[in-house]
Amino acid sequence: MFDFDSLREILSTINKNKLRTALTGFAVAWGIFMLIVLLASGNGLKNGVTSNFSNRAQNSVTLWPGWTSMPYKGMPTNRNIKFDHKDYDLIKNRIPEVEYVSARVSQSVTISYEKEYGAWRLDGVSQDAAFINNIKVRAGDGRFLNKLDVDNRRKVIVISPEMKRLLFKDTEPLDKYVVANGIAYQVIGVYDDSDMFMNNPPAYIPFTTAQMLYNKGWGFRQIDFTVKGITNLDANKAFVERVRKRVAQLHSFDPADRSALYVRNTAEDVAETNMIFNGINFFIWVIGLASLMAGIVGVGNIMLITVKERTREIGIRKAIGATPASVLRLVIFESILITTVAGYIGMVFGILLTEGINSMMTVGPRTMDSPTVFKDPTVDIGTVIIATLVLVIAGVIAGLIPALKATRVRPIEAMRAE
Repeated sequence: MFDFDSLREILSTINKNKLRTALTGFAVAWGIFMLIVLLASGNGLKNGVTSNFSNRAQNSVTLWPGWTSMPYKGMPTNRNIKFDHKDYDLIKNRIPEVEYVSARVSQSVTISYEKEYGAWRLDGVSQDAAFINNIKVRAGDGRFLNKLDVDNRRKVIVISPEMKRLLFKDTEPLDKYVVANGIAYQVIGVYDDSDMFMNNPPAYIPFTTAQMLYNKGWGFRQIDFTVKGITNLDANKAFVERVRKRVAQLHSFDPADRSALYVRNTAEDVAETNMIFNGINFFIWVIGLASLMAGIVGVGNIMLITVKERTREIGIRKAIGATPASVLRLVIFESILITTVAGYIGMVFGILLTEGINSMMTVGPRTMDSPTVFKDPTVDIGTVIIATLVLVIAGVIAGLIPALKATRVRPIEAMRAE
């Protein structure tokens, strides 16, 4: 059994070879330090890129009509495809994978309140846009659009924090009226744009109101919807092709005509991005573990040297009754001690560095008009646990070969050793 005397003996041996032990420990600490830093950098890059999609659901699809570029069934090219209520009905009611749907009509306007004014965009959407675009209204800031607003073509508006700051100053905007190009809208909410990276965030009004006022009461230029039950990239691509065929059939154009219908599929983008980052993480683990293994090899080498230097001592131990198991245990525990202590030092410094970088990046106001490609460069607890297990196992392996060599030392031959 490992006891205090064994620990004191190990520490005495380490103390006799301070420089050699320190250099070996540094190699192990540097390996785990680099592993933590590399993994944190990979996470920071992934979090930064994915956060730029945070203002949309990760399973959303957007469709825009275009112009045909291919003849189809006797019809010429350069036909303008226009969306109307039939397209909305197709997406909403005839495609079972669709969950939330919102048509969109956009209009650039000048919005004013009393003497203050500014140029913004009005987006006419349905109540489902809150789920599709992750639009959140905090408690106390009113509400988002609802079904009654859309059905009754109400002149209500949900404004951005920027509009609240510029138009209302210190005044509470709820239930006040703003004027957009001569039309008055009642403010019913202020949405949270802290996760939106865009210039000049828009205000939201009911789609039906926008259609009536800005689109001659007919049609729209964009439709957004979310998809449920599709979990992989291949199924997602197949779904988009099915949607293309259904819309092409409705408007009589060739499904292969990509300029007739434009599609943005965030689920496909996210899946492809995740595949890229999975590959990056794989190479990060390979590089980090290679750095760690270099330190572990150093521990193995130092233990071989230690066993050789202590050959005479080991022989005397065995001559007075020490068992091979006790010698094996002593060498392995020394290896584990060096590996674990040095590894934890490297791990602590790695975590401190990544947390420090993360703290510096979160200090100060965030700018909504500058998307980030690096965010939250930290390592989760699961990775730390894995690194700890790797350290312990590596320490055992590093000390095993020298320990087995020590158990095979014959007392008589060992006592002759210089």
